[in-house]
Amino acid sequence: MRILIFSPEYPPLQIGGLARHVHPLSEALIEEGHEVTVITQMANGAPTLEIKNGVEIIRVNPLFINATDFTSSILQTNFEMIQAAGRLLLEGRSFDLIHGHDWLVIMAARSLKHMLKIPLVMTIHATEHGRNYGIHNDLQRYINDLEWLSCYEAWRVIICSEYMNREIQYLFQVPQDKIDIVENGVEMIDFSTDVPVGFRGKYAHSDEKIIYFVGRLVQEKGVQVLIDAIPEVLAHHPKTKFVIAGKGPKLGELKHQAEVMGVADRCYFTGFIDDETRDHLYRLCDLAVFPSLYEPFGIVALEAMAAKVPVLVTEVGGLSGIVEDGIDGIKVLPGSAHELAQGILRVLREPQLREKIRRNGYTKAREKYNWPGIAKKITQVYERIYQEYLDSEWGAESIGTPTEMLDVEDKVYYRYQQV
Repeated sequence: MRILIFSPEYPPLQIGGLARHVHPLSEALIEEGHEVTVITQMANGAPTLEIKNGVEIIRVNPLFINATDFTSSILQTNFEMIQAAGRLLLEGRSFDLIHGHDWLVIMAARSLKHMLKIPLVMTIHATEHGRNYGIHNDLQRYINDLEWLSCYEAWRVIICSEYMNREIQYLFQVPQDKIDIVENGVEMIDFSTDVPVGFRGKYAHSDEKIIYFVGRLVQEKGVQVLIDAIPEVLAHHPKTKFVIAGKGPKLGELKHQAEVMGVADRCYFTGFIDDETRDHLYRLCDLAVFPSLYEPFGIVALEAMAAKVPVLVTEVGGLSGIVEDGIDGIKVLPGSAHELAQGILRVLREPQLREKIRRNGYTKAREKYNWPGIAKKITQVYERIYQEYLDSEWGAESIGTPTEMLDVEDKVYYRYQQV
C-alpha cells in the first residue's frame, strides 16, 4: 500500500517520543512491502527531501511569520504540510491511506482525507487530560478538542496500551470497535563498539553506582520524585550518583530542588544528549529509573531493557503493563519518594535480582516488542481499513483506472469535482 504519514517530528528532529516511534515504524513498514512517505517538520541541517532506508521524507519549514502562540505556530506548520502533499498530487502521486500521529497534525491529515476521499488512521500517543491531570485552561481545552477531533475523523484509532484504550473511551467516547491496541516497539541497541576511555569519569567516580534517568523534563515524568528519594538512598548507599539526562521546562526547577535538598553534588544534569551518549550511559549505569506519574506506554523503559539494563518503573499507565515486578523489572507506587528509594536500594543490595531482571528484560524487549512484529500488526490494521474502504461509498467513488489516463491538471480538476 502507498501510505502517507504526517508526523510532527522525525529524526534528526526529536522533541518527545514521537520520532522514536514513527522513524522505526516507517522503516519496518517498508520491509513489509509498503511505500511510505513521511511529511514532517524541518530539522536544522536536514534536507527538505530525502529517501532514507526506503522512506521518503519531506520536511516543511514554518512560515516566516512570527506566530503569536504555540497553537498558531502548529497551525502554520499544518498549512505547509498540506501544501507539500498538494505538490505530490500535482506530480501525479496517489496514496491508499493516511496515517497521522497525534493532534499536532490533525488539520493536515483531516484536510487530505476529505480532499482525496481516502481513509485516515490516527495514532493517539498521549492525551492533554492525562498529561495535566485534567483540563484547566483554554489552551488545554483546545488541544483536548483536537484530540477528540482526531478520534472522530479517523477510520480507526491506534493506541499503545490497555491503559490508553480506557482513557480515550472515557475522554472522547470512542467506541471499542473503532480502536486497535498495538504496542510500541523498540530498536535493539548495538553494543559492538567500546565506551571511550575516560567517558565514565565525566559522570561518576569509578567506585560510585550510577542511577540513570533519560527523558523529557516535564512534570509527568516524575523526576522531582526521584530527587526527593535521593537522601534516603544516600543514607544507605552514599556512593551513588544520579545521572539525569534530557531537557525540558522543568530543568531549572529540578536543579534548584537538588540544591535546596543538599544533593546537587550527587546529581548530574546532562541536558540534551545524542543517541551515542545515551547508549554509552546505558552500558555504564547500574539501574535505569523511570518514576513517571503519567505514561501512556513508556518506550524509554523498553529502550533500557533492550540495552540490557535493569529497570525500575512506577506502576502507572503503560509502564505497568510492560514490567512484571521482580521478574523483568521493579515496580513501585507512583509519586512516593520512599517507595522509589526502597526500590533503588533493593536492586543495589541484591546483585542476583539485578542480573535476573536485566536478563529477562532484554529477552522480553527482543521477543515481544521488536519493530518487524509491530509493523505486521499495523499492516493488519491497514488491510482491514482498506477492505472496508473499498466496500464503502468512498471506495465506490474513488478515482480508479479511468483517471489514470488523464494528465496531471485534469486529474486535479477531476478530484476537485468529486469532492
